[in-house]
Amino acid sequence: MKLKLLLFALLGVIATTHAQNTGTVSGKVIEKSNKAPISYATVSIKDNGKVVSGVNTDDNGDFTMKNLALKSYTIEIQYIGFRKYIGSVILSDNKKSAMVNVSLEEEATQLKGVNIVAERSTIEQKIDRKVINVGKDLTTAGASASDIMNNIPSVNVDQDGKLSLRGNDNVRVLIDGRPSNIDPAQLLKQIPSTSIKKIELITNPSAKYNPEGMSGIINIVLHKNANNGFNGSYSGGITFGETAKYNQSLDLNYKTGKVNFFGNGGTNFGTYFNDGFIKKTDKSTIQNLDISNKNDSYLYKIGMDYLIDDHNTLSFYSTQNKATGLGFVNTDIDYFNSPEEISNVYQKGRYEGPNKTGTYNLAYKHIFKKEGHTLDFEGNYSTTEETQNASFDTETIKTDNTSNRNVYNDFINDKRKLSTLNVDYINPLNEKTTLEAGAEARITKTENNYATENPFAEFPVSNYIYDTDIYSAYVTFGQKFKKFSYQLGARFESYNLKSNLNYGYKIFNDDYITLYPSAYLTYNLNEKNTFQLSYSRRVDRPSLEQTKPIREFSTPLVTSFGNQDLRPQFTNSVELNYTKTLEKGSFTTGVFYRSINDPISRTLRPDELNPNKQIMSFTNYDHNTSYGFEVSLNYKIIKWWDIQPSIDFSSINQQGVVFKYDETQTTKSTAEERTVTMAAFNARMNSNFKATKRLSFLLFGFYRGPVEDVQQKRKEMYKIDIGSRYTLLDNKMNISLRFNDVFNTMKYAFDTQYPYPQSGQFTWESQTVYLGLTYNFGGAKIKKLQRKQRDDNTSKDAGGMF
Repeated sequence: MKLKLLLFALLGVIATTHAQNTGTVSGKVIEKSNKAPISYATVSIKDNGKVVSGVNTDDNGDFTMKNLALKSYTIEIQYIGFRKYIGSVILSDNKKSAMVNVSLEEEATQLKGVNIVAERSTIEQKIDRKVINVGKDLTTAGASASDIMNNIPSVNVDQDGKLSLRGNDNVRVLIDGRPSNIDPAQLLKQIPSTSIKKIELITNPSAKYNPEGMSGIINIVLHKNANNGFNGSYSGGITFGETAKYNQSLDLNYKTGKVNFFGNGGTNFGTYFNDGFIKKTDKSTIQNLDISNKNDSYLYKIGMDYLIDDHNTLSFYSTQNKATGLGFVNTDIDYFNSPEEISNVYQKGRYEGPNKTGTYNLAYKHIFKKEGHTLDFEGNYSTTEETQNASFDTETIKTDNTSNRNVYNDFINDKRKLSTLNVDYINPLNEKTTLEAGAEARITKTENNYATENPFAEFPVSNYIYDTDIYSAYVTFGQKFKKFSYQLGARFESYNLKSNLNYGYKIFNDDYITLYPSAYLTYNLNEKNTFQLSYSRRVDRPSLEQTKPIREFSTPLVTSFGNQDLRPQFTNSVELNYTKTLEKGSFTTGVFYRSINDPISRTLRPDELNPNKQIMSFTNYDHNTSYGFEVSLNYKIIKWWDIQPSIDFSSINQQGVVFKYDETQTTKSTAEERTVTMAAFNARMNSNFKATKRLSFLLFGFYRGPVEDVQQKRKEMYKIDIGSRYTLLDNKMNISLRFNDVFNTMKYAFDTQYPYPQSGQFTWESQTVYLGLTYNFGGAKIKKLQRKQRDDNTSKDAGGMF
């Protein structure tokens, strides 16, 4: 026993002696332009060119390196888009600790107004997300967030504005970490591109996030403003297509003492055109569609932050969105060899109606004395009402030149209420260990009323209720070591769904409790090479549009309905990512695998009452698997030329039931099970050329390969854009010009055998010219504002949009 005590005492003396003969280097890294902390900057300690220690700065820009031998070192600090810092550090018996505070300067010219925007965009891989820092080259892509999304690696936007990530449209869109009650396709068209600071692609989210979205989360982070005094920015643009479209936004901010007031407003006006055809090759029937949509939208926001003291902040804001739409769908169907003796059907469809959304948010943040120790409460309430008045005028002409006419009106009214209450707690137990926990209640109430004069409708008047109650709690635990770090998490969720068609005519309920685990493992080979392995389980729940058994749209040959019996689909995802920091840029690549149970997919089948008409709906299939990879590079070749190429590939094993028309029987179709491997390939190249200090040019190319799914084969798509930008007035004003789809090659074309042999093609106003202007005014010394900020569920808001 005495021997053991002696050994322990000896080891203690050795350890103490070693500690007394080592030193510590710590410090903080900030941006020179605005004094904001830089997180995840690489800090390296070198001895004669050899790295002896290295760390990344934390979320506050701080770093610490201990147990360093007492001698002279070189310290290097670097971050993508900033100039590298090289300095010296001396540790000795008289000075065993050194403090190094560094202000990094961006490589490109900075705007001196409210929003600090780099010349070129950069891409960086963080522990759980890929971050695209939006520069002037991306904002030149167009007026809105929707315009620049196709420039982002792994992201695609179709002609209707619908987003997909890694070839899958089951993606959740957040604005500053918060969900919106507005349809994402509509919302992205209303966010000015100049308001976007960065776009985060979270393809394998942790348990801290709500689990919706099979392909992950796209979080759009907008510019924040905490400048003292009065300041703001204006942006406006015009898009020249078949007709001119206009957009503009004004962002104002006033900070005095402990109070920060902010407000902004934006408008979008324009008429958008789309036309196409669907040709049935078995009966020589062609359906031509001519579509136009006139959309006018207004979005404004007002709010305030109140800094009670250094540890408590209270925030409030309200966002209001109002839009009016007027759409025309003209359908002309020619029957060349019709057995029904019909030569032509012509339908005029008119859709009109306003929609409005109001959101109200109250947040409270408490900062404990220990750094990084925080507690957040947030309540959110929003209401949405959408009204559609539709009319259909259909004329049928027979081969003997006789005709009949059917005219009727439709009315749809949707009301939705979303209430959310959540609490988030973060506690850094020590320098290497962090515990996070939280809980959320999310209650959605939806009512849909429909009335029609259509004599063939099954329900001339109907009411549909779709309500969900979701209660959840999560916990994550993470630790950091010298080269390794890990995070484990779990989210427990109670989900209750109640849907009711026509006051009990058809009821569907779903109630379950489930677990959503997540895990991350990161290995830093050195300061320039990082590997990450991650796993998560997620869910895609049927939306109101996918479930309501009321027509979504209608033409003489196609009508879309929802499926009230849809079940949620669950996905297990595994990813492996690699990031390499280069001296002139960065390189990222990754592979992923997904296993999907009960996948939700579109179906197309003949109408039992009219074999010439098709019904579009949704159903659950048995099981799907998918895998893929992505590669992106951000590289500055020479001082005036940088490139950002990227490719992504995904392969999805799809299994489902399709319907095929039986030509031997005029009123029947046969169902058959079909399995295909859907391969999707996308490639992008963004290249920037800086001609002078003020003038630069860009070239963008995009290619999407052909895709075959269970239902149809889609043909390839590609385009080339060119543009330029010019800064003036001491960099406070920026003028951009972009020519989109120079050769007018973008189109959506397909062919299929289900339920009939048919092919089609749709085109839209992809060839446009966009002219935009941004002006920043006001500004003062920046003072950091401590306010509501749930970092990884990223609720951040101060003087920004939405």
